[in-house]
Amino acid sequence: MNVNLLFKIAAVGILVAVLNQVLVRAGREEQAMMTNLAGLVIVLTLVIKEISGLFNVVRTLFNL
Repeated sequence: MNVNLLFKIAAVGILVAVLNQVLVRAGREEQAMMTNLAGLVIVLTLVIKEISGLFNVVRTLFNL
C-alpha cells in the first residue's frame, strides 16, 4: 500500500470538511450534503482500486 493513498484520502477529507462548514454556515445544507457524498464517492473509488489489486494478488498467489 502506498503512503500517497493515505495523503490523498486525508486531503479529500480535509477539503470536504472545510466545504461542509462553509456551506452549512451559509445556509446551504443541501449542497453541503452533496459535497459530503461526492467526497465519499471519491474516497471509495480510490479504495476500490486498491482492493481490486489485492484480489488480483490473492488470485495469482493461489492460482485461482
